[in-house]
Amino acid sequence: MSELKTILVTGGAGFIGGNFVLRQIARGGIHVVNLDALTYAGNLDTLESVKDDPRHTFALGSIGDRNLVDYLLDRHQPAAIVNFAAESHVDRSIDSPEAFVQTNLLGTFQLLEAARKYWRRLSGEAHDNFRFLHVSTDEVYGTLGETGFFTEDSPYQPNSPYSASKAGSDHLVRAYFHTYGMPVLTTNCSNNYGPYQFPEKLIPLVTQNAMHGKPLPVYGTGSNIRDWLYVEDHCRAIERVLEAGIPGEVYNVGGNNEKTNLDVVHTICDLLDEMLPDSPHRPHRQLITFVADRPGHDQRYAIDAGKMRRELGWEPLETFETGLRKTVRWYLDNQTWCGRVMDGSYRGERLGLER
Repeated sequence: MSELKTILVTGGAGFIGGNFVLRQIARGGIHVVNLDALTYAGNLDTLESVKDDPRHTFALGSIGDRNLVDYLLDRHQPAAIVNFAAESHVDRSIDSPEAFVQTNLLGTFQLLEAARKYWRRLSGEAHDNFRFLHVSTDEVYGTLGETGFFTEDSPYQPNSPYSASKAGSDHLVRAYFHTYGMPVLTTNCSNNYGPYQFPEKLIPLVTQNAMHGKPLPVYGTGSNIRDWLYVEDHCRAIERVLEAGIPGEVYNVGGNNEKTNLDVVHTICDLLDEMLPDSPHRPHRQLITFVADRPGHDQRYAIDAGKMRRELGWEPLETFETGLRKTVRWYLDNQTWCGRVMDGSYRGERLGLER
């Protein structure tokens, strides 16, 4: 493996991390050491195509396991760490906040400590070129009114246990740069969608339910607005930040695709009407069911990704329409993957009802 650049990817069996790992292997020239605890949202089926690839090394475990992380760093000598590992569903954080604090805050701390000690032992170019990239979310900024956008200078105002735990991890990453000089980078992204997403999230949940004639739950009136980012575009952004980002900087990654939740559901229904002309559930919009809103539901997120465009030359390639069409088609064509995921602990039930 000496001729390959090695990176340690945490959470690489999850949705975004899994897509990132598959993309790195496909690009070539990179050996990925993939650390994942395989909680409910981690899925080795996502990595089936690289299971026997010598450029992919999978390690089962948590970022909070210092002995394991120390071993992986010593054994593989990565040039960078990309931290996707996180509990990531707002509704689950309402029901069970402790797991989010343990993984997102304390786990990130343990990973930072291991990385700091490893980086300090490096010398020469290996020391100078090492990077720790922390993948975060736009939800740390709170909620927006009808106008305006989140920028890298927006104040942190998290409103859920999930976003609060991610905000805490972001602050730790920033502190490790300012206190220790560690070459960290942080990305805050908008709502991702695409292949391999766990079906508790809006787009795969609606797609799966609609295919099977089940109700399509829409919170409140469906007026909440999100900026949608196709996962492949997000992976490209992370690559650019790793390659050219300035240590200590934050980069917001957005898709420039603001949609209400109801608009998203309507578009999925219309795509399924087209792609499944013989479905007994057409028109699929008739399955929409409005349910009680999520506690503390942020009204609007929107990302200003101008810094990524100006400084790193990145912009999304997919519109929401092209990306969503690819995504719905993928779920229709990969029902075996979906079925195996749904056989696990998640049964499509409503989460986040705790008051």
